[in-house]
Amino acid sequence: KRSSGTPANLVVRGVTPDAFTLRPEVRVVEGRDFDSGRREVIVGRGAATEFAGLDLGAEIAFRDSAWVIVGIFEAAGGASESEIWGDLPVAQTAFRRGGTVSSLRLQLDTPARAQVLAEQVSQDPRLDLQLRAEPEYYAAQSERLSALITGFGYVVAGIMAVGAVFAALNTMYSAVSSRTVEIATLRAIGFGGTPVVISVMIEAVLLALTGALLGAGIAWFAFSGSTISTLAGFTQLAFQFTMTPALFVTAIVWALVIGAIGGLFPALRAARVPITVALRGQ
Repeated sequence: KRSSGTPANLVVRGVTPDAFTLRPEVRVVEGRDFDSGRREVIVGRGAATEFAGLDLGAEIAFRDSAWVIVGIFEAAGGASESEIWGDLPVAQTAFRRGGTVSSLRLQLDTPARAQVLAEQVSQDPRLDLQLRAEPEYYAAQSERLSALITGFGYVVAGIMAVGAVFAALNTMYSAVSSRTVEIATLRAIGFGGTPVVISVMIEAVLLALTGALLGAGIAWFAFSGSTISTLAGFTQLAFQFTMTPALFVTAIVWALVIGAIGGLFPALRAARVPITVALRGQ
């Protein structure tokens, strides 16, 4: 790994020319495609970014043989970008696989054919295969990883949310304390406790909105599109952080909720302080 210098496992996939028809999102963005019958490979953008030795023109060793990286490809941010692709027959020879393959991908004309094909495979005694839809397959592969990342994210977000609530409380208590006389004057000339509470809550929400926009904007520009890798099963999977509009809105909403919670108790305190006490600035 470029970041730590520690070893990492990657998928080396032998493919046929039909792979590019099956996956139209795969396109070579640097260099060229590998030539059939030669020890040439193309490397996914995610793998080239995260792992050392996978630069265009470099040589990598498989089974005591040198393979040249002739291209870098992108796959719309998919799992294929963490892989190394080469010619299937050459890869089978290098890894002493004969004519066998580890996996076979089929593109059906309609989704309804999947169930029919699964029944045919299960009833054929010559075939020892498991037929699964690709989204289902990748969901099973990433289930533990997804749960780990999601759980860790919620724990960190929860801790930060608690800290943010206390920060909002401290800020709004200080704001209310510094304007005690002003608030008492408003109440003395006829404003009730409800308008005072509403005004303090509006101030807290506006402050939270300002901070949320600033924080979400920094996260968008600093982290959206950045590539990292993590262990998925036996191999490393490189993936990108993507700050989507939905996540942006979610962050804003949570910030507003935290701001409202942080402003509620100072607002109630401002409305309950006796006017005579508040006018003395106590």
